Amino acid sequence: MVGIKKLVLLLIAGLPALSFSDAEKLASDYNQPRASLFVQSAGQILSREYGNCHGAAVSRSCSQSDRISFLALDAHTGAVIASRWENPEKPVPLGSLVKPFTALAYGERHQFIYPTHVCRGTSTGCWLPRGHGEVDLASAIANSCNSYFRMLTANMSVADVSPVTGSFGLQLPAPESSGFSLAGVGTGWLISPLSMANAYLELIRRRDQPGVRQVLAGMAQSAWRGTGAEVDRALEHPEALVKTGTALCTHSKHAPGDGFVIAMMPAADPQILVMVRVHGVPGAQAAKTAGQMLRRIEE
Repeated sequence: MVGIKKLVLLLIAGLPALSFSDAEKLASDYNQPRASLFVQSAGQILSREYGNCHGAAVSRSCSQSDRISFLALDAHTGAVIASRWENPEKPVPLGSLVKPFTALAYGERHQFIYPTHVCRGTSTGCWLPRGHGEVDLASAIANSCNSYFRMLTANMSVADVSPVTGSFGLQLPAPESSGFSLAGVGTGWLISPLSMANAYLELIRRRDQPGVRQVLAGMAQSAWRGTGAEVDRALEHPEALVKTGTALCTHSKHAPGDGFVIAMMPAADPQILVMVRVHGVPGAQAAKTAGQMLRRIEE
């Protein structure tokens, strides 16, 4: 975490107002009284170093920084404290970021009893050719195991996920969506980045509920040894919750896909959530950028 001495110096210095994209008008209340010194300082650091194309921590060139979009939220209030994301309220494909909510929808129909599954890699439809072996829900979340979620969603429909979308403030999938598309594959389930970030904060508020416990355990595993491991590797004190995803690119300059990461720290009582999109890379690689951002506010 940011040291108290450094926080005081930052706040006394009165960092100048920074240039933001249109989306950053959402951050107007980030200095509200409930925001902690750590959260306020985190917002200032992220805005200064990642909020425009001149941020040295982003890259040495504006063209590279344009590959990165991010939202940072106060985990306690949900207020946006820093942002570089054009129209974060526009629904887009978010890939495997939807998997925790798919899992909760399944759980509501099955008394929150989740099966184990043997992922055999390519032969069972996973992104990892050699497979993940025997997985339960937590390890499937940690490794974003497509094989597990193919099994979980085989008989699911939009009606199955509808209660969860309403409860967590997410947009509904397209009416014709079914099966694996309900785990974030393709463009059948579009969700706004801001809605998704807030849905993850709602997971924290419900952390003791059935199903949610397993999801958050999986996110802790992801940061430790799963697809989000680059986050913990970047931190001096590894203690994050992470979910990664890869989705079809929606940029005008097209790429095969974009990597998404949601990371919250510290794991025991998150103070800040960072949602990152990196153009043209998978989610596991985008986790490196998220880790670098969190490391900056940890120093």
